[in-house]
Amino acid sequence: MQNNLVIVESPAKAKTIEKFLGSGYKVLSSYGHIRDLKQKAFSIDIENNFKPIYEIPEDKKSVVSTLKAEAKKADMVWLASDEDREGEAISWHLFEVLDLDPAKTKRIVFHEITKSAILKAIENPRDINIDLVNAQQARRVLDRIVGFELSPVLWRKIKPSLSAGRVQSVAVRLIVEREREIHAFVSETFYRVSAVFSDGKGSEVKAELGRRFATKEEARAFLESCAQAEFTIEDITTRPLRKSPAAPFTTSTLQQEAARKLGYTVAQTMMIAQRLYEEGLITYMRTDSVNLSELALSSSREVITSMMGDKYVKTRQFATKTKGAQEAHEAIRPTYMTNETIEGTSQEQRLYELIWKRTLASQMADAELEKTTATISVSGTDDKFTAVGEVVTFDGFLRVYKESYDDESEQEDESRLLPALEKGQQLERKEIMAVQRFTQAPPRYTEASLVRKLEELGIGRPSTYAPTISTIQQRGYVEKGNREGTKREYDVLKLKGNQVTVTVRSEMTGSEKSKLLPTDVGSVVNDFLMEYFPQIMDYNFTASVEKEFDEVAEGKEAWTGMMKEFYQGFHPLVETSLAVKSEHKVGERMLGTDPATGKPVSVKIGRFGPVVQIGSAEDEEKPRFAQLKKEYSLETVTLEQALDLFKLPRTLGELDNKTVTVGTGRFGPYVRYDNTFVSIPKTMDPMTITLEEAEEMLRAKREVEAQKVIKTFAEEPDLQILNGRYGPYIAYQKKNYKIPSTVEPADLNLETCFKVIELQKAKGENRKARSVVKKKK
Repeated sequence: MQNNLVIVESPAKAKTIEKFLGSGYKVLSSYGHIRDLKQKAFSIDIENNFKPIYEIPEDKKSVVSTLKAEAKKADMVWLASDEDREGEAISWHLFEVLDLDPAKTKRIVFHEITKSAILKAIENPRDINIDLVNAQQARRVLDRIVGFELSPVLWRKIKPSLSAGRVQSVAVRLIVEREREIHAFVSETFYRVSAVFSDGKGSEVKAELGRRFATKEEARAFLESCAQAEFTIEDITTRPLRKSPAAPFTTSTLQQEAARKLGYTVAQTMMIAQRLYEEGLITYMRTDSVNLSELALSSSREVITSMMGDKYVKTRQFATKTKGAQEAHEAIRPTYMTNETIEGTSQEQRLYELIWKRTLASQMADAELEKTTATISVSGTDDKFTAVGEVVTFDGFLRVYKESYDDESEQEDESRLLPALEKGQQLERKEIMAVQRFTQAPPRYTEASLVRKLEELGIGRPSTYAPTISTIQQRGYVEKGNREGTKREYDVLKLKGNQVTVTVRSEMTGSEKSKLLPTDVGSVVNDFLMEYFPQIMDYNFTASVEKEFDEVAEGKEAWTGMMKEFYQGFHPLVETSLAVKSEHKVGERMLGTDPATGKPVSVKIGRFGPVVQIGSAEDEEKPRFAQLKKEYSLETVTLEQALDLFKLPRTLGELDNKTVTVGTGRFGPYVRYDNTFVSIPKTMDPMTITLEEAEEMLRAKREVEAQKVIKTFAEEPDLQILNGRYGPYIAYQKKNYKIPSTVEPADLNLETCFKVIELQKAKGENRKARSVVKKKK
């Protein structure tokens, strides 16, 4: 029996594949990439045609030595990493690092982990596609150049520890610009008129006026003109409507629907989908293709027929419309359409069900509806009301799946019925109402709608959406948050009988949940990059780079030529931006003058985030600083709000000849007495807290601490026996030592305390020694 070694990227995938291959095959995992650019160095030899300098990370060395040893023993090595650019690069790195013999190495690809797909791949091996590898290298190298050269500029100009990325910076730009659109938006008011009529047989007809009114006076005048008017059915049209199902899932549409229907984040969706793929339950989850295989089409047809009958079947093959769609993958679908449900976590089950339903619906008949539109004339005016009724005559794909939208107003209700009406029929007015409405600011992005926008602009590819959105949040440029709504009043004008009444109602407006909001740091970094690196921040440039990667993948362009052209334009911008000297710090905004001192008041990004500053560095007296509150922003904070932040510390009085003050720090407001600090709860206002309240808080803290201390020793002040969350322990020289459960803490003396410390130290050293032995094995 031939000795075959199959190498995949993940242990879960290895486990699934091992089930399908008989004896003679050993399946091992590389645990992702085994080699990458050096982490703390630039790692690109610009002079030597942008040659990447790779290294094997410390945590991968044992994996590499295991794979090397196994590869030497094998008669044939099968490189079976994923079929996209990243997967191709993993295979290439394995080939290079393991020093494989080309005659004894084969590359196989599959987009589902099923027995038939694996065996078919083994029957049809190929060579490593170096064009795909170069496309991955081009992305990696370009992103390293941008990150490595831009980040030091940000450290020097804005604050330490910042970093920049090509796709991430553009994603932040979208979020910052949307926030500014919202702040600049001026809502306009209008009046929408709706009516309820009766057909004389007890049925109601709801209708809406064909135009809107700009003012309350116009709306009122119209309602008054309706008091004596007659309402007649002027026209009725009935026409059939067909609705077609959405295409099967791509990476981006799965991320969007999982967010809307299941509430999953983009990263969560990809993690769950990865598990489903590795368990052989769905096809590869990084794809921008909507194509389905013949096998998937025929098995969908069988499932639909057996569950619902022939009339629900309509076989379709969808065409991929995405800009620069990557390799010819299949859409995301279940590997076996006959499996309506799966075993697994509830999250896995829900995501699988979503994929199954979407795939099945894509192969089902159109939904058939009948839409009836009645036009209602108003005597004495040219205005018309319109009543619309829709009835589903055949549910088709809607029986299984209905697509969701970011904006719920885009959704239609397929079940509005109109009573039987005739042309020329008179209707009886029951109520006409004009409601004041307001134009809406554009909505903030959710993770799902940001993915849709990036895809629309041709920025990024299926593999980049989730890491991009995670990265901009981890870097503190964007945060996911909620916005509290504000109360707003609006007018409701009603015509009942012959009288128009006006009532004022109130509503909450502008509340948003789980939206992406730019931080002050994100906005300042964005503005700096927009000023000095417009090319990097340009949407078209970022999209055109993606197209060039595609051309490299297709073998139409040399990746090194692409790098050279980019670097010649980019590197001079870095040097220029570093040389620019400005009077104010990047992002600094002058608010005015402090009335108490006459010194300038400004806001800017400090070492630990946004701060307010009174005074300047040139003054003899040092400037005063206050951390900006989370609810304020650099762009909108006022002079008055900024000065309020300097009202602390305030002195409350004295206790036992020692001063009690209220101050504020990085973790919020606190009471200070001698060297004791007590955090002030959110329910209390630090500006109004009294000496008595502060004294009570200090007393409560002392009581808690008294219960915490079991025993102290005058001869060894560094050593204490304390009560902790997990039981009693010894604290000595800033280290903690557990007291055995067989020992009574209060009975310990100084000598026995040191015995316990020695015992715990010895246990710790034994544990370390055992883990070193395990690693060596």
